[in-house]
Amino acid sequence: MNGIDIKKTLNSGSRVFGCMLSAMGVTRFRSSLAGSTMDFVVIDSEHGSRDRKEIQELCRMLRDIDIAPIVRIPIPMSHWVAMALDAGAAGVLVPYCETVEEVRECVATAKYHPLKGEYLTRAITTGEFPSDKTKSYLEARHEDTIVIIGIESEPAYNRLSEILDVGLIDGIFIGPNDMTTSLGIPDEVTNSKYLDVIKSVIETSESHGVPVMIHQQTLETSTTAIELGARFVMHSTDAGLMQAAMRRDFAELRAVSGSDSADENLDDTLETV
Repeated sequence: MNGIDIKKTLNSGSRVFGCMLSAMGVTRFRSSLAGSTMDFVVIDSEHGSRDRKEIQELCRMLRDIDIAPIVRIPIPMSHWVAMALDAGAAGVLVPYCETVEEVRECVATAKYHPLKGEYLTRAITTGEFPSDKTKSYLEARHEDTIVIIGIESEPAYNRLSEILDVGLIDGIFIGPNDMTTSLGIPDEVTNSKYLDVIKSVIETSESHGVPVMIHQQTLETSTTAIELGARFVMHSTDAGLMQAAMRRDFAELRAVSGSDSADENLDDTLETV
């Protein structure tokens, strides 16, 4: 899929599926990803050590195999949004947003890049553009650009409605580790307090026509996210999926050979990201 396909699918009420690239840094995995049936991939540059050249190469590779590349930028600042789009990303995931101001700035950059400075400020605050031609040009240029805003703390959760009122937001992201830590229940992703927050975020976001992405690590917790209404389904990571496959296969081989088998189960914690 490309960005337009992602938006059309979500706007129809359907789901899209993908994972996060947290470890992969070379394009030699192209054939593995091409057979994955994923619609999108989030390239992590918040926790992952990636330079602009690597992100550009991954974006190009993913577009070539019809997977929409979305870049999770390091911090909620507009110049990181611009760099991700310049690298060829179909969209950006802006992490740990807490204020309307930072959301507005990042969304505006994603939707109106390369407009900058005073004219971008005017576009944000008054809806004024240098010309109608400029406005039409920018809208066409960013028709496929996806903007996902990270709601990953209790303060952000409390301001969700105000943040959604900024408009032009294509998805809301919940980071379970950050959110549960902020709620005082680190990594307790089955805790009712956390699940109630998920339900509330989904209900509020969907009332604005915005789907929710929750980054869970196991099939069980990702299934729960879907059952609660998440439609932007991000399941596990490249490293987590590889680890799960290796544990499963070698556990089976050990069982066949009569050897002791290690525990196949993985926890949904930061350590598996």
